[in-house]
Amino acid sequence: MTSLSTRWQRVGRVMQLGLEGVAGATLFAMMLLTTADVAGRFFFNSPILGTVELTQLMLAAVVFLSLPVVCWREEHVSVDLLDTIFPSRLIWIRQVLVNLIVTAALWVMASRVWALGARAFEWGDVTEFLRIPVGYLIYLMAAMLAVSALLTLLRAVRYLLEGIGMVERGGPLSPEKAPGGDK
Repeated sequence: MTSLSTRWQRVGRVMQLGLEGVAGATLFAMMLLTTADVAGRFFFNSPILGTVELTQLMLAAVVFLSLPVVCWREEHVSVDLLDTIFPSRLIWIRQVLVNLIVTAALWVMASRVWALGARAFEWGDVTEFLRIPVGYLIYLMAAMLAVSALLTLLRAVRYLLEGIGMVERGGPLSPEKAPGGDK
């Protein structure tokens, strides 16, 4: 029988591999498209029409598909100004607060971006040359922001439970693991 922690690690790993796989495939497609466009432009004086639009859409997809993984691993860009003066026994409180603030910010962004996606479909927004509806991409961005908010909330709960001693160490606060947790 597997523990709840082990099952959550498996779910997290499947989610991570899935999102990283889709983001990686999108990045690879973006590379192939750019290479084909440059080769067509250089050798045949015939670029691929819509390359800029497709590259923009794929870049947005790569960034937002990677965001939940970054949030789960806590690999955000950070400045450690307070690390040297913050007592180590109270790090869990700081981590709970930081993750709750990030959760709130991500949730606000997700709700606003979702509203933009609805408006894009309502108005029939499409890309300029290829006429691709942008609402789908905007909804993807909103969904990834919401998933990221949920994951940072789970991180905050995990820090809280470990900090007050309700959950055995072995997660993000464990000394044998990096600050990002499950690596």
